[in-house]
Amino acid sequence: MKEKKTNELYCTGRVTGTSGAAYMVTTPEGRVLRCRTFPGTQSANPDSSLAAVGDEVEVQLTLSGTEALEGIIMQVQPRKSALIRRRDPRRNRSREKQQVIAANIELLVPVVSAYEPPLSTRLIDRYLVFAESEQLPVLLVVNKMDLDRDAGVLRMMEVYQALGYPVCYVSVYDKTGIGELVEALEGRISAFSGHSGVGKSTIINLLTGVRLKTSRTSWKSGKGVHTTSNATMLPLPGGGYVIDTPGIREFSLADITRSNLRFYFREFLKVMQECAFTSCSHTVEPDCAVRRAVEEGSIDAGRYESYLALFDALDDGI
Repeated sequence: MKEKKTNELYCTGRVTGTSGAAYMVTTPEGRVLRCRTFPGTQSANPDSSLAAVGDEVEVQLTLSGTEALEGIIMQVQPRKSALIRRRDPRRNRSREKQQVIAANIELLVPVVSAYEPPLSTRLIDRYLVFAESEQLPVLLVVNKMDLDRDAGVLRMMEVYQALGYPVCYVSVYDKTGIGELVEALEGRISAFSGHSGVGKSTIINLLTGVRLKTSRTSWKSGKGVHTTSNATMLPLPGGGYVIDTPGIREFSLADITRSNLRFYFREFLKVMQECAFTSCSHTVEPDCAVRRAVEEGSIDAGRYESYLALFDALDDGI
């Protein structure tokens, strides 16, 4: 295979989109190829989707020359990271491959809104647990800051900044914070995720100049109307890519258990060594240093409540 790469019929690229059974592959020169897989396509990622947005691939062009716009994916390279779609528990998991939403992301960007829908710290904590479990850098983006007239949202976010999580405050209404966000994303492959109605796709439109489908918040429920079903990877003018993905409820947290959840709350790590039991779950055990820190105020009570909620939910196999 390596010898064939010198032939003009072969090239490398990255999957940047899907269209039915076809994959859109962008080459290092910026050429976009419409590709497909075939029974002989090789993958270094067993038991998961054969190819996904963000994958690096080797392609055989169906026509030679610089004008060729179609090809066959011959090889999918190993993934450095992957967002896995949550499986339907009613289906036979032993026979079902993992469905990858996006691959090789370098930064997870959860997008929430100050209002409409209101900011949910429980949702933020769920994103952060996922990011910590995958060892992914994270950038929290809070949109609709023009509605935060009493600075209540700024106060709510102080706990995350104190923990070292970067936060970018933006408003697509008055275009504030967009320049700061551009600088944070340059040169990286970033995956945006958030509930519908928070303005995620609108922010991506401003960053890339590509018009994604957007929706308004439902006036009946106060919740957003879903617009993103498949990941879409778009180039940034200054370098790098952004991937528009579904919300975190679509992500699999299969590798997170009651026994390891405590390691994904970074403030727990500083004090858990002082617990009486090395396997302390920080829920009911006596002489728990984490619960003591919550009582003393050195660990935020809201974050601890999020931990308990996730701990309880894990029994249901989230």
